[in-house]
Amino acid sequence: MLQVREGGANLRSPGILALMHRLHFHCSACIMHLMQKRNVASVLRTLLDRHGLSPTELYRRTGVPQSTLSRILSEKIVDPSDKHVSRIAEYFGVSTDQLRGRVELGESREAAQPAHGHAELSDISLWDDETPVEDDEVSVPFLREVELAAGSGRFVIEESERARLRFGKRSLRHNGVQFDNAKCVTVRGNSMLPVLRDGATVGVNTGKCSIGDIVDGDLYAINHNGQLRVKQVYRLPTGIRLRSFNRDEHPDEDYSFQQMQEEQISLLGHVFWWGMYAR
Repeated sequence: MLQVREGGANLRSPGILALMHRLHFHCSACIMHLMQKRNVASVLRTLLDRHGLSPTELYRRTGVPQSTLSRILSEKIVDPSDKHVSRIAEYFGVSTDQLRGRVELGESREAAQPAHGHAELSDISLWDDETPVEDDEVSVPFLREVELAAGSGRFVIEESERARLRFGKRSLRHNGVQFDNAKCVTVRGNSMLPVLRDGATVGVNTGKCSIGDIVDGDLYAINHNGQLRVKQVYRLPTGIRLRSFNRDEHPDEDYSFQQMQEEQISLLGHVFWWGMYAR
């Protein structure tokens, strides 16, 4: 038999073979240990830390039961259902393989897929008001002003029966908006120029509609005695301040709590999105 020697040692000798066997076993054990450590619980803890989220907040944003999240994190549930894993992965923008620890978090979704020589664009999907809503979409209704009686000058705000805009569920979850709290409002006039033109659409989270929810300077949709308005809102010790971006033509409006009651001013919700055509 051919004997291979290097540096005077016989690589086929029993002692060398035993040493190589022990090293192979040790390396295999290390790899298995690392793979066991990188499970759903450890990856989820990493993602929660990166995004500064608590399990309670993740439950609010994904709908995965808080008890399930606690059992995953404590490793009482080692192999969560695909339904729950998909929701969590979708929210954090990672693949299910990354969440399950099969692929490093440092790798992008594209890196985890087979490489292609060029980017491929998917077909554009056309839809109209009659197209059924997909499972990952929400059809958000518009709010509109409705005159109570012809020529009366009195208005109320109602949901439009037909006007709707579609949002991805992931986008709403990422912005902390419960699906049934999402509404759309059309901006009218020039008071919010140059940021929002006449005809711009804003998405409104009606779950944040109390005085305590106000973040100074953020945009809110307002019901002003039946008139739809979109303004920056500030809290004051005695009431609120409504501010327009176009302050040259539309100065600040301060209202005490008493005046808010008298003029029937109420917050409809916090603006979480806006969009408009370029023209």
